[in-house]
Parts: sequence; C-alpha cells; structure tokens
Amino acid sequence: MAKIIECIPNFSEGRNEEVINGLVEVAKSVAGVTLLDYSPDESHNRTVVTLVGDDKGIQEVAFQLVKYASENIDMTKHEGGHPRMGATDVVPFVPIKDATMEECIEISKAVAKRINDELDIPIFLYEESASAPQRVNLAKVRKGQFEGMPEKLKEEEWAPDYGERKIHPTAGITAVGARMPLVAFNVNLDTDDVTIAKKIAKAVRGSSGGYKYCKGIGLMLDDRNIAQVSMNMVNFEKLPLYRTFETIRFEAARYGVNIIGSEVIGLTPAKALVDTAEYYLQIEDFDYSKQVIENHIIG
Repeated sequence: MAKIIECIPNFSEGRNEEVINGLVEVAKSVAGVTLLDYSPDESHNRTVVTLVGDDKGIQEVAFQLVKYASENIDMTKHEGGHPRMGATDVVPFVPIKDATMEECIEISKAVAKRINDELDIPIFLYEESASAPQRVNLAKVRKGQFEGMPEKLKEEEWAPDYGERKIHPTAGITAVGARMPLVAFNVNLDTDDVTIAKKIAKAVRGSSGGYKYCKGIGLMLDDRNIAQVSMNMVNFEKLPLYRTFETIRFEAARYGVNIIGSEVIGLTPAKALVDTAEYYLQIEDFDYSKQVIENHIIG
C-alpha cells in the first residue's frame, strides 16, 4: 500500500483572496497530493491548508507552498489575532496510513533543509522533530512572534535548526515538524472582554495547570466583536472535546458569560466528534468501530 502522509501548513494570510486563491492553486498543482480543505480566518488573518499525499508529493507541495507564501506575504505588514512568526508559520507532517512517525520526522527535516537552502528562511524543528526539549511545544518556539524573533535568535538556546541567527526580512521564520493528529477547536463567548477569554484559556491549557493535552489562548474576533478561547487538542482520545467545552462553560459562568458556539478549524478525526455526541446523548455501550456505518463501507 502507498504511504499516506498529511500536511497542514498554516499561512499568515486570511484576508487577501488573491493570495489565498494562489495558495490553493499551488496546493492542487503537485502530482500525488490531494487538497482536502482550506480554511481562511479573517480575524486570525490566517489560512490553514490540509493536504494528503505520498512521501515525495507531500514534500514537494510543502516546499512550493512555503515558496509561494514567501513571495506573496509580507510579515512587516501583517496584523491578526493569532500568534505568528512567519509567512508560513508552521508546517506539520502527520502519519496517516502505512507511514511511521520516524518517516515523518525525516520528511520534516528534509523539507526544512530545502526551505533554508533555497529560500533562506530559518527553521525551527518542533514536536516529534524537535532538537531540544524547549522546542517541542510550538507555543514556546513561537513566543516573541515575528516582531520579537530577531532578539530571540540571539539567545544561546534559540539558534535556528537550519539557517543563521536572523529572520527572513519579510517571510520571518518557520516551524517544521512531525506530530500526531490534533483538533483545532475554538469556543466563542458572548462577551467583548478578551481578558475573560484569556483567563479561561489559562484555566484549561496544560502549561498553566489545566488539561495536559490542551493548548489554549484567548483571542478577540474583531469582525464579530466577541472573545474566543482558541485551542489545539493534541490528543483527543485522552482529552475529549466535551471536557474542555464544559470546563469553559463552567469557568465562563463565574463572569456572567455564556458560550454562543464553537468551531473546528480544518479537518478532524470523526471519532473526536462521535465521542462528543456519545457523551451528550448519553449513549450506552456504544462501539464506534462496529456501530458507525461509514466504518463498514469505507473500511
């Protein structure tokens, strides 16, 4: 069987339709790769692209997308709600079928080297590809963002894994790595007070004493004038979506705030949503592998 590897690059552009359409065209241009989804977000000013392909195709499309972004996104002019440090902010590779994490790590390193060699964009390796413990967590890698990165790169422990201690003048710096599937899960609140969302994010994320498998920040959605708790659920089987959702509801109530909706960015494993449905419907003795019809049809 052919290997199937997922790549979910995040780009620091969610408003310029011409640039977004250009990214989509590049994503469709490489043989052996399928574009599954792309999700632009105006408030975050960010677009998430989801691709699957064989090992050679996924490496080529990742590089070509980073090249296009470096030529069409100017970080000196970028503003948005989501933390970012580069035109292409992050490029993760995920093993899906007949591929191993070790293979994805090697792919990430090959792509990272090519990006630096040909585009002169410095690279941090992160997650499973990380070269040091402090580089596993993307939030730590990205801390300082584009504006603070030139000074950060001067610190002894923050030399890029590929490239010199200086950012690309307009494309910044990019994180490349291998990881397991995650769910990008956001919860929207009926308040325009972003400090409440930040307090709630602190309560749920693992780094500040919350849930181990949750990364979260509080953001303002300016186009809707509401605050949002934006999360990456890095292991939905050990930390189901409903648990963070209910914790956010509980924490929000102390401020007189309610949840008005939630959203999943990009693609998500079906089981993450089925587990949540099972919880809220209180389905007894449910067997996902046997009782979901698509599992029998698709295999």
